[in-house]
Amino acid sequence: MTIFGFNTDVKQGEVVYHVQSEARQNDLLLQTLVFVKGQCVGKRTVSYADKLAHPEFSSEAMHELLKSQHKAVLDAIQQGEMSTVVGTGNEVQDVGNSGLSLQWKIAAAGQGATLPVNFQVLDHGQAAKGAELVVRGVIPADGLELARGVAGPAGEVDLSIPLTEDVLNRGAVMVQATRQGKSVTRKLRVKR
Repeated sequence: MTIFGFNTDVKQGEVVYHVQSEARQNDLLLQTLVFVKGQCVGKRTVSYADKLAHPEFSSEAMHELLKSQHKAVLDAIQQGEMSTVVGTGNEVQDVGNSGLSLQWKIAAAGQGATLPVNFQVLDHGQAAKGAELVVRGVIPADGLELARGVAGPAGEVDLSIPLTEDVLNRGAVMVQATRQGKSVTRKLRVKR
C-alpha cells in the first residue's frame, strides 16, 4: 500500500492553516507540517522505527498512525491549542510521545572504517543525563550491536559507528536511547 499523505485547510479565527502530513518512509518518520500563508509555523515529527520490530506492524498500521497524527493536529488547531501538539524545532520522539527525543550531528569525515557521531538525548526538551544509547544494524533479528554509550550532563554521547560491509550495504543503522523506562528509536542513514 502506498502512503500519499494528507493535506487539509482548517480555519481558526481569521487564520487559515494548511496542514500537510506524510510518511517519510526512508527515515521511518511521520511528519506533519503546519503552514500559514505559505510559511511553516509548526511541525510534528515522530519516529515509528521501534514499531518495525513487531511482526504485526504493516503499512496499513503506519497509515492509521499518520491519519491519527494528522487528525490530532487538526483538532488542536480548531481548539486553539496548536502549541500542545506541534513544535518548531528538530525534536523527534517515538509514536506515543514518551518525551524522550534523539538528535545527532555527524562529525567530520571519519578515517574510513568508522563514522563519528555526536548524539544528544533530551527528555521533554531537557538534557537526559544517564540515558543509554545503543546503535544496532537495521534488521532487529540480526541482533548486531555496533556501539554503546551513556549520555553525559548535557545529554550528549560521542560514538564511532563501525562502517561494516553490512552497515554500508543496508545504508543505515538503528539508534535507540533509553532512560527511566522511556525510549526513542531512530534510523540513521549512512552513506558510502
